[in-house]
Amino acid sequence: MKTVPVFLRSCLVFCSLSCFFAGSTAAARTPFQVRCEDDLGKTVSLLTARQSGYSLNHALSYKDLTQMKQPGRANTVVLGLTKTQSRIEIGLAGAILQDAASGYECVAPHITVRLFYDPIVIYVGREFPQDSCAYGQILAHELRHMKVYLNHLPVVETVVRAALAHRFKARPLYAPSGTARLALEHEVNTGWLPYIKAEMAKVELQQAQIDSVQEYARLKASCNGEINSIVGPPRGR
Repeated sequence: MKTVPVFLRSCLVFCSLSCFFAGSTAAARTPFQVRCEDDLGKTVSLLTARQSGYSLNHALSYKDLTQMKQPGRANTVVLGLTKTQSRIEIGLAGAILQDAASGYECVAPHITVRLFYDPIVIYVGREFPQDSCAYGQILAHELRHMKVYLNHLPVVETVVRAALAHRFKARPLYAPSGTARLALEHEVNTGWLPYIKAEMAKVELQQAQIDSVQEYARLKASCNGEINSIVGPPRGR
């Protein structure tokens, strides 16, 4: 089942005004509605997602990577690491018309959302020569992490695009004069931004599944013990 976010508090001002104008919509539109719906333009929500590429880094030791990933944790070794940061940019614009007779205004929001990751950096401990079996195994593991990030972005794009389309249905929104833009900003900051962040963060569940106990054991046993000969017996990635 598909779900869409419901930002009740943020939408109260608009929802109440929709009810206010519902009667006139069912019969004949008021002159104010005609101005808003015919002259103001349609509500628009645009969403784009882009990839930012990746790079390899061999400058840090596995001990450095362990501190980067899990500082202070004993019996853990990080052989490689895939790092990035998700970014969300939301722009809000839109023309506003006011009606002195009713004391209301209408707005056709123009919302733009950009989703992307910072360029991904894949680290492999410098103790592992790039032509070694151990390096190949570690890099292959980290490339799985990168693939998960890259595959997750279009999933979030699809989900958020559907939610935006459901919320903003190419119709102007009505609010008491002087409140429409503030209400939209409140909805974006307290509703849409946390919602999109939560969708982006779901990727970490997939990442954790890659770093399973079974995968750690497989890496340790690979390459005829080459990895253990370098890092010793502690358990870890």
